[in-house]
Amino acid sequence: MWKEFKEFAVKGNAIDLAVGSIVTSLVKDILMPPIGLVTGGLDFSNKFLVLKSGADGLTNFATPADAVAHKAITWNYGNFITFVINFAIVAFCIFLVVKAANKMKRPAPNAQPVSKDCPACAMTIPIKATRCPHCTSELSQPAAH
Repeated sequence: MWKEFKEFAVKGNAIDLAVGSIVTSLVKDILMPPIGLVTGGLDFSNKFLVLKSGADGLTNFATPADAVAHKAITWNYGNFITFVINFAIVAFCIFLVVKAANKMKRPAPNAQPVSKDCPACAMTIPIKATRCPHCTSELSQPAAH
C-alpha cells in the first residue's frame, strides 16, 4: 500500500497541486516564526520615503497607506525588500520540496530501464520505441530487456 501511495504522490499532477500549499505553509508556519524571533520581528513593509508631501503639506507618516490617504507620493522600498526576502525563502523551499520529490521518483538501483536516448537527437524515449517521436528517426530495433 505504501508503494502505491508513493507512486501516486510523486506523479507530476499530484506534486504540482501539493507544492504550492505545502511551501506556503512551510514558509508561513514553520520558517517565518523563528526568523521573526531571531530578527526581533523586523518588518520592512513600512519602510518608505516621501517624495512629495501630501495635499495638506504633511511629510511625516507612519505607514505608506497613511501617506497615500493624504495624497503624498512615496517610494515604498520596504515592500520591495520584503518581496525579495520572501521570494528567496519560497524559492529555496520549493527547491527542497522538488528535490525530495525527485529523490522519491528515482527507480530502484536494480530496476529494468524504461527509457533510452535516441541516437539521432539524444531525447529520452520509451525503451520499446522503434521510431523517435521527437525527430522521427527510425531506430534499428527495440532495446533488449
